[in-house]
Amino acid sequence: MRIGVWNTAFLGDAALTLPLLQSLRLRHPDACIDYYVRSGLESLFAPHPAINSVYGYAKNTGEGGTMKIAGEIRSRRYDLWISAHSSARSGLIALLGKAPTRIGYDRPFFNRLLYSQVVRRRFGEVDETDCLLELLRPLGEGPMSCWPEIHTDAGARETARTFFADVDVPVLGLHPGSVWATKRWPADFFAEIGKRALKEGACVLIFAGKGEEELAGRVQEAILRGGGAVTGHLEKRLKNFAGQLSLPELAAFFARLTCCLTNDAGPMHLAWTQKVPLTAVFGPTVRSFGFFPRGMASTVIELPLDCRPCGLHGHTVCPLRHHNCMTKISPDMVWSDVKVKLLH
Repeated sequence: MRIGVWNTAFLGDAALTLPLLQSLRLRHPDACIDYYVRSGLESLFAPHPAINSVYGYAKNTGEGGTMKIAGEIRSRRYDLWISAHSSARSGLIALLGKAPTRIGYDRPFFNRLLYSQVVRRRFGEVDETDCLLELLRPLGEGPMSCWPEIHTDAGARETARTFFADVDVPVLGLHPGSVWATKRWPADFFAEIGKRALKEGACVLIFAGKGEEELAGRVQEAILRGGGAVTGHLEKRLKNFAGQLSLPELAAFFARLTCCLTNDAGPMHLAWTQKVPLTAVFGPTVRSFGFFPRGMASTVIELPLDCRPCGLHGHTVCPLRHHNCMTKISPDMVWSDVKVKLLH
């Protein structure tokens, strides 16, 4: 049996689809299960034991790229196709892939014409992982795995092990980035948390993806401006890894953190899925969307403002031009949670 699972949304969405893949593997141990993700994410999911092959899809290739990937999918002759992404393009690719059983969400309305079976998209009603697991319902298969499991390759784990081998103090990870500007807690606020962690004797690691180096640099510079009050060798306890780590390496580093502080962004899911104590700052988005970090070690810091949420993803600039959802979350509020996790 050949099974294809499609979710070419963002990093977090792809990670949250793992329980579906894990459940399929437990139900069908001998099946060939392939996973289709946004181009650039392949290396993170390739080592997962529930997955045979991972294929990347570059969304900016236009109609030609869509037809090409649909042809490749058709050539692999899948018996079952499950699409966890509800866009029109995803539905068209499912139809052109010609798997006899194609399962997708019932929205948009035309999905009923593109899939052989549809399930109700329960957005906002249940956690996103549970929403995704509903895609198994037409098969008569309940979920057998509900926690996303991140598996990194040996090289990534060794890179992290080598760095942490000489670290004998608590380690705080800061990831100040996000694709959407309004989802970013101010850089100076991240820096303030970093300063306080250093004063407590912790090691502080700054992470950011390609294109976010400038933001990470601002956090680092703001921490260093307060470095006079920090005892010990600051250069040994403050490291900036912005743009230097692959996704698997980032996940491997996160796995070894004492505590992680992020925005509501993809890397957040690399922490809580590995049960790393996590503090996540939510601004334009809200916990009730279902994409929040799960587990007893995770905390969401957010404010009850009338203007929240202002969108599913956030914006380039605050629609009301004040950005209170983030700027009114003070470093004191965040540190009170981070400190407990970091210095337990």
